[in-house]
Amino acid sequence: MDLNQYSKLIDKELQDLPIYVFYYAQQPNLAVTTIYQYLTEYRRFFDWLRSNPADIENPVAGFISNAKSNKDIELSTLEHLKAAQVQAYLKELSFKENKQSTQDSRKTINRTINALRSLFHYLTVTADLNDGEPYFYRNVMLKVHLIKGSKESIAYRNAKFAPMLYLGDKKHDWLKFIDQEYEQTLSNRAKSSFNFNKERDLAIIALLLGSGIRVSELTRLNLKDLNQRERSILVVRKGNKKDAPLIADWAMPYINRYLEIRTIRYQPDKNEQALFLTKYAGVAKRIASNTVERFVSKYSEAFPDGNRTTPHKLRHSLGTELYDESKDVMVVATQLGHTGISATDQYIQQAKVDQQRQQLNKTE
Repeated sequence: MDLNQYSKLIDKELQDLPIYVFYYAQQPNLAVTTIYQYLTEYRRFFDWLRSNPADIENPVAGFISNAKSNKDIELSTLEHLKAAQVQAYLKELSFKENKQSTQDSRKTINRTINALRSLFHYLTVTADLNDGEPYFYRNVMLKVHLIKGSKESIAYRNAKFAPMLYLGDKKHDWLKFIDQEYEQTLSNRAKSSFNFNKERDLAIIALLLGSGIRVSELTRLNLKDLNQRERSILVVRKGNKKDAPLIADWAMPYINRYLEIRTIRYQPDKNEQALFLTKYAGVAKRIASNTVERFVSKYSEAFPDGNRTTPHKLRHSLGTELYDESKDVMVVATQLGHTGISATDQYIQQAKVDQQRQQLNKTE
């Protein structure tokens, strides 16, 4: 989805949430995708507050909140919320079937916890609409901890995900396969759609592999953000941090091929500035992240010499290659937009696998 679509969804959510959540959502350090995800978490949590008893031993005494709607939930309800009540909500999430007929995963529940932590931190620390003071001071979420999972070493994670990485010749062979052979696996009906978007899809995959940007950063790119001469792009990272990562020279021909056909083939409106487009019902608009995720998965599953992968694993592919070539964690951190070098540990470990193998073989 583009920013306009997210803005509409955010406005819709805020219409049914309390005014203090509206003020929370105005904070400048929150990305629109984060705001939308968190607002859906608050809606779900507030629904639960209005449908569960305040005292499980005396359920007829009333609900945690007796508000008629989520919009009417009072601050005092959140101020006096008990940690046991929040834990009961999280426990219910872990057992209750969601829309996908599965239970929420540990990662999903931790996202719920982080969303609630963010709101309560705002209400108890950041907000100053109450004569310069926060709304209240008791933060129940300080007593609620993230759910820990089984620990995995970096070596284990790298062995687990290594088949999903596209390094060296493998990435070039994959792009060549998409360009020259993938069409042969399709029906006549599917060929038309593939050929229409082929240059775009190749450009996107090449940019992901050649710059290491996130798929959300890619879909937000506008034409003016691409500097062909300097082979760089302007992106907005997490936390609204502006950055200008470089693009590998080998990726530029794919991007240039797409730019040559962008206007003629997609016929966008003059005001449409999105770099990567999709055409739906005859109208060209900004491509969505899930569209990119789908075709990356599709092309990688079809590649005989590869494994199914994701846009995020393409980012990992560049990080691994970049450290292997440079042996410099700051080079990796700068290119990928990491705020610290600790996030590069996984790439260091991946690059050391071959060295470990050489030393191991000396034990013959």
